[in-house]
Amino acid sequence: MSTPRIWFNGELVAHDDATIHVLSHVVHYGSSVFEGIRAYDTDRGPAVFRLREHMRRLVDSAKIHRMDLGYSVDELCEAVVGTVADSGLDACYIRPVAFRGHGKMGVNPLGAPVEVVVAVWEWGQYLGDEAVEQGVDVQVSSWNRPAPNTLPAMAKAGGNYLGGSLIKMEAVLNGYSEGIALSVDGYLSEGSGENLFLVRDNVIMTAPSTMSILPGITRDSVMQIARERGYTVEEKILPREALYLADEMFFTGTAAEVTPIRSVDHYQVGEGRRGPVTEELQTAYFEALRDTANPRGWLTFAREAPGGAAGDGAATSGTPTVGETA
Repeated sequence: MSTPRIWFNGELVAHDDATIHVLSHVVHYGSSVFEGIRAYDTDRGPAVFRLREHMRRLVDSAKIHRMDLGYSVDELCEAVVGTVADSGLDACYIRPVAFRGHGKMGVNPLGAPVEVVVAVWEWGQYLGDEAVEQGVDVQVSSWNRPAPNTLPAMAKAGGNYLGGSLIKMEAVLNGYSEGIALSVDGYLSEGSGENLFLVRDNVIMTAPSTMSILPGITRDSVMQIARERGYTVEEKILPREALYLADEMFFTGTAAEVTPIRSVDHYQVGEGRRGPVTEELQTAYFEALRDTANPRGWLTFAREAPGGAAGDGAATSGTPTVGETA
């Protein structure tokens, strides 16, 4: 199969033609906002998970950073559906990104053009195939998340992830799979690119948005599922030592999905493997990703399988979308 085409400013172009200039503003100043989304293989074709929520967050991130995308949420959703359908992939990772391009240098970005791109590719388990069942070993990072009123944590911006990269590299070089960052006040925040959950006495806890976390869409999905299943879910300020007393712990994120944590700083978490609450939520989450009845409206079907019927927000392979020709 050829490399999937990329949606670039309203047109599907060949993978190798989707290039930018080395003097683009984003290269020098990190001026981008982006999303990570997954499409899953179902009997109705590829199903994009919570597409509209992701595209709304992209628009919100752009607004915070004074970027005029030039496309509505609906148009961006259409661009994703068209790119996935065109790719021929049954399942894929989806990366919409908007960035300031070539046209103006200097810290002030207002004169630089805004480019909008959607790319897709095949991507397996972010923290490894065995991690979903066996869990991962993590450490508390020496790097903190930014303080409030420094970098806007609610925006999923490229520049924010320089900190995440330091957290990740430190962990990997120290022999761990991932790092956990603390807030500027020393309370639990999140991983390098994932939200964090703790379980104690069947109560599920996670840091509030005031701890400089990105309010994740997978995080929200898991919280909804947990409450539907009768669990108490608390967003609360959590001290570092809560990590060492938790019965279970897990990360959530589009890439990480629901990944158990089996140890922190060489403290064993629970039995040192995926716990029963994590397994229940993980199983329910994975079922929701491929439930083509779509009871929550979380799925957008990009390319109906033969004999399938397009649902809400779906586009069949013969439907023109942004950047495609009828």
